[in-house]
Amino acid sequence: MVCGTSSGAGKSLLTTALARYYARRGLKVAPFKAQNMSNNARVVAGGEMGSAQYFQALAARCTPEVRMNPVLLKPESDTHSQVILLGQRDERLSRMDWRQRSGQLWPIVLECLEDLRAGHDVLVIEGAGSPAEINLQSSDLVNMRVARAAQAATLLICDIDRGGAFAHLYGTYQLLSSEDRRLIRGFVLNKFRGDPTLLAPGPEKLEELTGVPTIGVLPMWREHGLSEEDGVYDPPPGGAGLSIVIVSYPRISNLDEFNALKGLAGVALSWAHDADAIASADLLILPGSKHVANDLAWLEARGMTEPIRRHAAAGKPTLAVCGGLQMLGHEIRDPAGVEGEARGLRLLPLVTSLAEHKHYDRAAYRFLRLEGFWARLTGITYEGYEIRHGRTVTTSAGEAGDLLAALPEDRGWQSGSTLGLYTHGLFENAAVLQALFGASTRSHEQTFEGLADFIERHIGERALLALLQ
Repeated sequence: MVCGTSSGAGKSLLTTALARYYARRGLKVAPFKAQNMSNNARVVAGGEMGSAQYFQALAARCTPEVRMNPVLLKPESDTHSQVILLGQRDERLSRMDWRQRSGQLWPIVLECLEDLRAGHDVLVIEGAGSPAEINLQSSDLVNMRVARAAQAATLLICDIDRGGAFAHLYGTYQLLSSEDRRLIRGFVLNKFRGDPTLLAPGPEKLEELTGVPTIGVLPMWREHGLSEEDGVYDPPPGGAGLSIVIVSYPRISNLDEFNALKGLAGVALSWAHDADAIASADLLILPGSKHVANDLAWLEARGMTEPIRRHAAAGKPTLAVCGGLQMLGHEIRDPAGVEGEARGLRLLPLVTSLAEHKHYDRAAYRFLRLEGFWARLTGITYEGYEIRHGRTVTTSAGEAGDLLAALPEDRGWQSGSTLGLYTHGLFENAAVLQALFGASTRSHEQTFEGLADFIERHIGERALLALLQ
């Protein structure tokens, strides 16, 4: 198991690396995270699961499935999350008090954990946040309660770049129960910059105090290629070329699908948090949203709606994905009371109605005839997925004007330089990147292999194999 001293410590990266490392030694491996909180999700058999566990499963060379992430919390506001249980939205649990909910979820988490353990040689488990959140320990679903149930050899990883690493590790260890401390087999320092010899005598002193060795020091590695678990990732400095600007509203979802644009040759990627940032865009992207009505209100309050309209009116390419597509229509209706109604930006002659039940799909999608900047995608087939409550149709034929069907079955439209798609995953396809930007990026397989090489180099084969004993 991989736990961290905080969010962003490197748990997902280390878990993914371990999954590939053990898989390429011929072991049958699966990932597990009892509960994830993220608006990044992927479609699998049975519904949806967190993106991090989806990619960990690919790294483990196994088929992603909902048991690997039985509980997914998708934040809709600062105080409310949609609960996804075994791939499906559960409104009853979403309304329930957290501690009451935890008691009902634990038997399901435990069953998934035991099923996966029984069917695999190695289970690589990821925690969440910190296991030392003493206010949450009584309702823990995802950290040391899982470690105890699995009797997992547990690593504690820390982001040393934040400062205070040894205090974070020691304090976290001390706040665990004596039973849980016995499961901690090693500390890992992540994102280290500089000469490792300067760390002495820190690791030695920490081991004297805890009895736990520091088994690895992972250097800062920004170009590892793995999608960020959550939050808007920073593009690499000094990018030049086609300016791609992604609008960063508060409830942005599935932002990991744009990871391939990060560091892509000939592309300068940035995020728009205000109106001024939109003006620099050659290509403007409106990504998915977990709460479209609220994010539309945020755009209006920030004065960003008119700059978006001006960008499209100037004939500059605009891409809108899922919730972004809904924003560009005339109206969002919510007869089932899913998340609220809203007036759209009226850039596409579309009307969206939110249905009570989500639509899930994962398929190969083929573009129909497109024009202008997007013409180079005509005929290209790409793997993608859909996660949405929205059902969108065109308005009257007179209003539709030059609206083109970009994908069959009401999955996408083009009007002028604006392309709206319900499908996620466009930029994860090599043919799409080559057609639009004349460039390619590292494949997922190359990323997984690189991560496994990385931990073998900086943790070592002996320590990694000892964790299995």
